[in-house]
Amino acid sequence: MTLPSNDHAYLRNVAPDQLAALIFELASQLHVERQRRIALETALQRAGLLQTDTLDALAADTEIQNMGREALDLALRRLLRVVTETGDPRGPLRAEHC
Repeated sequence: MTLPSNDHAYLRNVAPDQLAALIFELASQLHVERQRRIALETALQRAGLLQTDTLDALAADTEIQNMGREALDLALRRLLRVVTETGDPRGPLRAEHC
């Protein structure tokens, strides 16, 4: 199957080091988030405040899923700046660091 030529056009002018930076940023964030989630779940379970079946039910809740999608959209927009911004690669990428 041949993909249309305009597929992934947003990556046409992206340097490999920008993609690598994005991948490492995602991997780093995933690792931190996973560690924090596991720690939080463990603390709540040890305190008797959370049961595994309760957590599973909440994960299936539509309202919570929608809130998660909104947070994910915002996080992805911030991450994609890594591949769209230009300038000194040693400098901070985000305006809030200036």
